Amino acid sequence: MSLTLLAAAATQAPQPIYWVELGLRNGIDLGFFTLRYYSLAYLAGIILGYWHLGRMIKGPGAPMAQRHADDLFFYCTIGIILGGRLGYATFYTGGSSDIPSLWLHPAELVKLWHGGMSFHGGLIGVLLALAWVSWRNRLDFLRVADYIAVCVPFGMLFGRLANFVNGELWGRVVSGPLPWAMVFPDAGPLPRHPSQLYEAGLEGLAMIVVMLVLFWKTRARHRPGLLVGVFTAGIASARFTVEFFREPDEQLQHFAQATGLSMGQWLTMPLILLGLVLVARALARPVVPTRRPIEIT
Repeated sequence: MSLTLLAAAATQAPQPIYWVELGLRNGIDLGFFTLRYYSLAYLAGIILGYWHLGRMIKGPGAPMAQRHADDLFFYCTIGIILGGRLGYATFYTGGSSDIPSLWLHPAELVKLWHGGMSFHGGLIGVLLALAWVSWRNRLDFLRVADYIAVCVPFGMLFGRLANFVNGELWGRVVSGPLPWAMVFPDAGPLPRHPSQLYEAGLEGLAMIVVMLVLFWKTRARHRPGLLVGVFTAGIASARFTVEFFREPDEQLQHFAQATGLSMGQWLTMPLILLGLVLVARALARPVVPTRRPIEIT
């Protein structure tokens, strides 16, 4: 190819989008305090999920009453925050990472404004909250988990959009022309995948559509474990896929290179298997009659 053709091809190549030119900010400056969009995203996801859960339990055969939903709202919020932070300290600091273990610096664990939340840790926190509320109120844990699973993708959507607004957790450097490639601040001059938007689309929007259709348009809610199984396998598969485009956490670059997969991908594989087992188990059993939750006074 001649130099003229090469020059013409270079001029026709799509120019990357510069994140700094989008006019995005990471929060609302109140003067004495900056209200972070990431915090607002968590709040919006929890409130929307709570509202939708309230609609769901009004239908026939719901496994819980409104007061149980109120308890879940409280304990799941604690589980998300504590589980997410402790999960980050466990999976993403210390060991082969370049960040000292947060377990050795307990004071740092409470500094949420410094960032660092683990999806898998938050998931464990939510499961513990579900187990506690279900046990205390004699509720069917699996059916309660089914209802909660329908609401979780709302928070995933808002959270990933907040990551994009913050200009954090960017993707890998693109290997070819990509019209939506972006140059993020603090990520060098090379265009990258906006993987936050990929996650928002797959873990958030796509899972919202799938879960709402299954709940409102099918009898999936009457097969214990089916909804939570679809959610677990679906969101883990989405995360596994997006990790191919997402830049591994800086402190775990060596881990990803040594193992061939990122920490996020290793952590999602057991979830995919668990989700498939739950789906197979639910489909192998007949639809069960529902009963009203036991009210403890």
